Amino acid sequence: MIVIGLTGGVATGKSTVAKLFKQCGAIVIDADALARDVVQPGKPAWRESVRYFGADILHPDKTIDRQALGQIVFQNRTKLRQLERIIHPRVAREQQRLTRQVAKNDPKAVVVYDVPLLFEAGIDKRVDKTIIVTADQETQIARLKKRNGLTRAEALRRIKSQMPLAKKRRLADYVLDGTRAPRSLAKSVRQLYTSFRSL
Repeated sequence: MIVIGLTGGVATGKSTVAKLFKQCGAIVIDADALARDVVQPGKPAWRESVRYFGADILHPDKTIDRQALGQIVFQNRTKLRQLERIIHPRVAREQQRLTRQVAKNDPKAVVVYDVPLLFEAGIDKRVDKTIIVTADQETQIARLKKRNGLTRAEALRRIKSQMPLAKKRRLADYVLDGTRAPRSLAKSVRQLYTSFRSL
């Protein structure tokens, strides 16, 4: 089995690439989905988050309002790090559990771990190969404005809260351009998937 760490910047096209890998037959584990799961109401990470950030981050149904929490952490690096300390270890444990499950079911599987903070959280040490999906900053801003309804300033703040793409590019084994035409991007993903199957 081979485990691929897939990362990128915010709004670079990482989710699109993850979907393309899934279409090829890869097992995709989505860190964002795991992060949403570990903060379900009543779970330890939920209790810690509410204790630290206050009840203002909750919807009336007690689920975490990701938009409200984002407003807090993307303006304050210390609070962002605190949120990461609450969530990352739990997400890592869940990812390892799922990977072991896949290994048992299909020892020849290609597992793609889709994780925004691959290098920042040191997860690149736990995978066999790394891929980064990149885009130019103007594309990122335009996508964030359209997708998340952010202002230009909010979009820039979110982009700058992450490790610079240029640095991630230097660390990654493979680089994919998330602004390429869908057909061209799909072809590159198929070629990568085929090479991973043969490793």
